[in-house]
Amino acid sequence: MRILDRYIIRKFLTAFFFTVVLLVSVICVIDYTEKNDDFLRHGLSGHKIIFGYYVYVFPYFANMLSPITVFIAVVFVTAQLAARTEIVAIMASGVSFRRLLVPYAAGAGLLGLLTFAVVGWVLPLGNKRRVQFERAYVKSPWRYEGRNVHIKIGPRHYVYMESYDNISNIGFHFALETVDGTVLRRRLTADAINWDSARHAWHLSPQVVRTFRGLQDETLQTLPARDTTLNLFPKDFGSDYHLAETLTLPELDGLIRTKIERGANDTQTYQSDKYERYAYPFAIVILALIGVTLSARKARAGVGGQIALGFVLAFIFIFFVMFSRNLAQVGQLSPMLAAWVPSLIFSGIGLVLYRFVPK
Repeated sequence: MRILDRYIIRKFLTAFFFTVVLLVSVICVIDYTEKNDDFLRHGLSGHKIIFGYYVYVFPYFANMLSPITVFIAVVFVTAQLAARTEIVAIMASGVSFRRLLVPYAAGAGLLGLLTFAVVGWVLPLGNKRRVQFERAYVKSPWRYEGRNVHIKIGPRHYVYMESYDNISNIGFHFALETVDGTVLRRRLTADAINWDSARHAWHLSPQVVRTFRGLQDETLQTLPARDTTLNLFPKDFGSDYHLAETLTLPELDGLIRTKIERGANDTQTYQSDKYERYAYPFAIVILALIGVTLSARKARAGVGGQIALGFVLAFIFIFFVMFSRNLAQVGQLSPMLAAWVPSLIFSGIGLVLYRFVPK
């Protein structure tokens, strides 16, 4: 690594961390003013608010804004170099523009790898605490409001509940059906089913079991109240508020498999979150290189104009991320493609800008 590479990487990373601290601090202040009434209503101390909540909120927002902060940092550093004609001197010494991109790509790649490790395995641990705090002190108490719920819990087994109370963990008008293809083989019904947290099992009220062996062959059996285990748990009826953000990549993969097996209609939401975690590092590198090509020329508007243009492109990127995510959640776009659409679009923008940058 040359002295020039170290010089650019050092300025780039310094600007990046400064931008992260500045932007996220402002966001946290705004967030605090919005939630202050909730904090006062629960009588929370400053220590509880800072170390029980904002110590986890800060890295959450820092990760969310990482592609944008990288882009802004690159534009700021490169525009300064161009304004001081340092880029002209560098290229006059025989360094090509393509070679000039190398330290930026290296710094962005390092940040991308760090972001992938953090968002895949580290950040979800903090998000668990953040979401738990918000549920306790910010959000209203959550109640499960589903009615006539059908859940597939095995290849041949389906559960039905007319309603479920997530406070007492009791389901009403329960049915367990065994189906071969489209043929109903067995149906067990009970007035209620409740979760025994001590035994980690479900307690069924007296049951009626109907077994079908043909159109005219049916047996009826009555069973007393008993405990049983099912591939069903109270968490399946819990709040899904920011659930994906609280899961590590292996946990998220497991949830997606369960959702697919059960035929859940919100599987695309979790698949989108998974693929976005893989696309984030590449978005960081792409936006960094776009930032260089965008600000490498000395502009009449000065550094401020180039930074302002950088902010505009950054928010356009956010728009594409949100738009493609919504398309994936409603099923109009595959989750994998939706996660990569913003990066693909901005890759095209980067190639166009690269053609016109002085080399």
